[in-house]
Amino acid sequence: MVIQKEKKSCGQVVEEWKEFVWNPRTHQFMGRTGTSWAFILLFYLVFYGFLTAMFSLTMWVMLQTVSDHTPKYQDRLATPGLMIRPKTENLDVIVNVSDTESWDQHVQKLNKFLDPYNDSIQAQKNDVCRPGRYYEQPDNGVLNYPKRACQFNRTQLGNCSGIGDPTHYGYSTGQPCVFIKMNRVINFYAGANQSMNVTCVGKKPHHHKNKGKLIPEDGRDEDAENLGHFVMFPANGNIDLMYFPYYGKKFHVNYTQPLVAVKFMNVTPNVEVNVECRINAANIATDDERDKFAGRVAFKLRINKT
Repeated sequence: MVIQKEKKSCGQVVEEWKEFVWNPRTHQFMGRTGTSWAFILLFYLVFYGFLTAMFSLTMWVMLQTVSDHTPKYQDRLATPGLMIRPKTENLDVIVNVSDTESWDQHVQKLNKFLDPYNDSIQAQKNDVCRPGRYYEQPDNGVLNYPKRACQFNRTQLGNCSGIGDPTHYGYSTGQPCVFIKMNRVINFYAGANQSMNVTCVGKKPHHHKNKGKLIPEDGRDEDAENLGHFVMFPANGNIDLMYFPYYGKKFHVNYTQPLVAVKFMNVTPNVEVNVECRINAANIATDDERDKFAGRVAFKLRINKT
């Protein structure tokens, strides 16, 4: 025999819900007395307080093993990369000689970038170092802070220094300067105690994709011809050993990276030219196809003239 439950009216359901929320006879709120709620809140307060204390203690212990000045692990930065200035989207340096706005943005970026290299600022903050040797500053058991940095004067950039230059780094005349810098790697002795320099060539990427297949790219000699003649500052694109090692941002507070300026004298106008610059150093590999920025940088240069 099936016993049918009596169907409750809407009013009864509401009354039962009100009584569940607050029962005036038993003084229960949501089915519990005030004492029961107090014990539950106390339990969770102690429980989560314990978890917070454990997490804070773990973080504190871990932070005691981390230096404020030097990263504990740098395995992903074993090989420094190169980068260009002016920094642009997709590393495309496009100049329209007759359109001031097209190159003025590059000039403004370079002015800001090169301000710390002014000779007066370098003389005030940094040391005159002996070329051809590393500028080592060991702690010898006592924290040697801050580390001194070697001067890299803006005048070393010659015709690309932008000092008293009415051509605005050559951008207004179609002979632009592009600056190459090496990314910083803490305690890295670039060059392995041997001379090093930056070289640049006109060069297309090795391959391009076509419907999922790799097709050899033609026209590399054409890029070299379109690139034309260029000059480098300092001479031969040299980077001196005295700017290494780098001790980190907090240690090397006034460190200014060495630069190589490349002034392109007669790029074929209205043609996109692929340029690749790389560092030639005994301990920097530049042939890792998995990392296109390891010891090198590729960018596109286009000088539009009407």
